[in-house]
Amino acid sequence: MTQNLYIIIIEDEAATARNLEYILKEINKDVQIVVTLQSIAEAVDWFTSNDSAYDLIFSDVRLSDGLSFEIFRQVNIRKPVIFVTAYNDYAIEAFRNNGIDYVLKPFDWEEIQRTLLKYNTLIASDVKNEQTKTAALLQELQYATKQYKKSFLVHYCGRLLPIEAAKINWFYTANEIVYAHLADSRQYVVEFTLEQLERELDPTLFFRANRQFIINKNAVDAVEYFFNGRLLVKIHPSPQEQILVSKAKAMHFRKWLDQ
Repeated sequence: MTQNLYIIIIEDEAATARNLEYILKEINKDVQIVVTLQSIAEAVDWFTSNDSAYDLIFSDVRLSDGLSFEIFRQVNIRKPVIFVTAYNDYAIEAFRNNGIDYVLKPFDWEEIQRTLLKYNTLIASDVKNEQTKTAALLQELQYATKQYKKSFLVHYCGRLLPIEAAKINWFYTANEIVYAHLADSRQYVVEFTLEQLERELDPTLFFRANRQFIINKNAVDAVEYFFNGRLLVKIHPSPQEQILVSKAKAMHFRKWLDQ
């Protein structure tokens, strides 16, 4: 890893900022957080009045007072930015604003390590033409953002049935088999793992609640507080097992529901 890596965090959720700082320092003990900024106004003010040296910015896309892209429109920032977001709707805009990568929430240790390695590779290659670099990434993102699955072809009684993804209320895995459950209680086996589905499904509509469930936002009836900071999700039709969202994911889940 690069020694003495000075990072600025732009994030309005204090818990997320602390978690990101913790992961960064776990990956590289020489990471130094210069400052954590919580809003567009605060960031614009800081960048305008400070000339502190820094190497990299981690920035959430949605802040309490708008989209963080506004910061980069108001202030001339030449350092690379890694955008952190619950959705990739803003991926193309991110790469137009010094973005070298973006990380989807909820992020984990491996994801942050991957993006830091990407940063180090770009720095080591001494890429001087930022426009060429971001143009290639932009083209890649434009292709990637169109790949969400719209339907599934499932086997049923010797036939193949097309099922719209949006009509699936939840996916559930048991004994290494993944089931798609519809609103009318019909259930089909799908030939995907939950990890594959997590990458294939539209994150604005589907959320990986835990190791067993991916749920459709439109199927959520209510959310209740549970023990140890977890959330109990009530969906229809109700599955046999409880759907619990961990304390670590609770904030991202609430934000996902609130969009």
